[in-house]
Formats: sequence, structure tokens, C-alpha cells
Amino acid sequence: MKIKRKRYRVLIRFVIVLIALVVLGTGIFLGLQISGRNRIYNMYKGQSPDLSGAAQIVEGLAPEEGTGTEETDENWEEGDVRYQGKIYRYNEDILTFLFLGIDDKGEVEVKEEGINGGQSDAIFLLVLNPHTKQVSVIGINRDTMTDIDIYSSTGHFLWTEKGQLTLQHAYGDGATVSCERSRDAVSRLFYGLPIHGYCSVNMGAIPSINDAVGGVEVEVLEDVWKFREGETVLLKGDASYHYLHDRDTKSFNSAGRRLERQKQYLTAYAQTAKAAMKEDITLPVKLYETLSKYMVTDISVDEVSYLATQILDYSFSTERFYSLEGETVEGAVLEQFYPDEKALYELILKVFYEEVSQ
Repeated sequence: MKIKRKRYRVLIRFVIVLIALVVLGTGIFLGLQISGRNRIYNMYKGQSPDLSGAAQIVEGLAPEEGTGTEETDENWEEGDVRYQGKIYRYNEDILTFLFLGIDDKGEVEVKEEGINGGQSDAIFLLVLNPHTKQVSVIGINRDTMTDIDIYSSTGHFLWTEKGQLTLQHAYGDGATVSCERSRDAVSRLFYGLPIHGYCSVNMGAIPSINDAVGGVEVEVLEDVWKFREGETVLLKGDASYHYLHDRDTKSFNSAGRRLERQKQYLTAYAQTAKAAMKEDITLPVKLYETLSKYMVTDISVDEVSYLATQILDYSFSTERFYSLEGETVEGAVLEQFYPDEKALYELILKVFYEEVSQ
């Protein structure tokens, strides 16, 4: 009963924000916007990824091309990066959010801390660049080998070791704790990248979210469930769940191929949802009502109010939908994906940094 009341309160707060969007000129909403902006940007003010260790692990990156503070260039600032003769500086105005798709068909239930938090089958970073008014998305293979924190079945921290990123969410409560630990693991993977918020959604919500926009049309990328590669289908109901969730675990690199399906679907969904909202302005309320039962997020009401007004002016194209490059290998028990460190380094510079004029 307490959980239902909490979800109801969350929904009511969100509806209030949507009503406020209709009366943008009011001082109350302006206050929310200012509060949301300040909260987001003060969260990691002055912080940036630490790329200083990259020179030791990135093949072909000479030490003098890494970070440094003893530079003679008059444009040099602490934290700048010199790479291939150019200087790059972290864009402190950029906003980064972590989105997780959890392998759970049910509604969110807070569990005892331990090892049953559920695995994150979909992992994406959504990046908003206010300088260019562009949205970028980075898809991360669930089997990515990186530092994750290991906990006992009773929730006690044991150690940090290399493991599949998907497992980090399992070491928690299936809610806030799991999300925070996943956020920290992804941040470490990206050299301490500031992540301004997270949102996890149990994959059981997919059919409802899909059908709320009238279904999503895709050209099937591989044989999966009842689909055949190359056919064009309008995904409806459980078909959308199977297209995004199912994979042949006995087939090599099935997680990587599923990631490509997820990327394809998200791109098509964004276009379909944009058109659907022109026909039904209440669609965001309906979507949030559906998601609230399956979702965990730390994005506050005032942050939502700020982001909602900002993102209207942003553009997105498939050219800014990236995936980590690397190699999938057979581990002792499970497949393991090892990122190409140089490609990761260059991706970070491309998405999160800006070239400094010399």
C-alpha cells in the first residue's frame, strides 16, 4: 500500500509539472526552471573526466599526448587534453544521463540489498550538448568488462574486480542502490565522467510504452523469436518486448547483436513518439503513468521542468548514435566484451570535449 501511495504521489508531481508547461510565463514555473538548472549544474561543478591515466593504457597514445598542467600554450587550462597535436577541453555545460533496461518483467520492487537486484540488459548514455543543441546517445554492451563493486548476499561490500557491467545492477536492491552503483561503474568506465542523473526501467514496460505510440515499425535485423531477418514489421504488444529482449544465448555475440536491435528501435521510437505527441498532447502523461510502476529515477521535478523546456530545441540524428568499439571473446563461463581503449578515448573527446582554438 505504501508503494502504491508513493507512486501516486510521483505521478501527481509529474502532472503538476506538465500543467506548468502550459503556463510557462508564470513565476512559479520560472522558479522551477531556475532551481532545476542550478541543481543539475551545481552537481558536478568544476569536475571532469580524468584522462591522465589514458597515456599508459591507450595503445599509440604517447605520454606527452596525454593530460598535463605544465603547458606553455597560453590557452591551456588545468584538465585540458592534448591529443594528436590538438588541445581539447571538457564541456562543463554538457549534461549526461544513464538509462538502464532491467531484465525484469514485473513492476519495481525494492529488495533486500544483496545479489538479486536484476541485470541491466540495456545500457545507454543520453548526452545533451547545449552548445550545439544536439543529442548524442552511446550504447554500451552489457558484457563490457570493467571495474564493478562486488557485494555479499547480505549487502556487505567485498571488493572491486573486473566483471560484466550488466552484473553491477544485480549487486543492490533492484532500485535506488542498484542504480547508483551502476552509475558509478559506468562513470569509472568513462574515466570518471560526471553523470547527472539515471533512469532504469524494467523491460516488462516495453509493450505498453510501445503501444502508447501506436507501435513501431522496423526492418528486422536478425532472426529472433518469430521474426525473420529483412522483413518489415510493425511491432505491437509482446512482439516489441521479444524484439528488444530476446537473444540466442548459445550464439556468439548475441548481446552485441541485440544492442544493435535496441539502437534501431530507439531511433524509430523517437520519431514515432514525436509524431504521436502532435496528435495527442496528453501522451507524456500516459507514458509516465505507465513507466512509474516500472521505473526508478533520481531526476527531480524541477530538473524535469528545466530539461523539458530545453530539449524541445535539440536535434538528433543516427550519426550521433554511437556504440563502444571492442572485441567479444568467450570467457570461462560467459562472453566478455573488451572495449577498444583508444576508440573509447577518442569517443570521449568527440562527445564530451571541445577543441580549443590555438
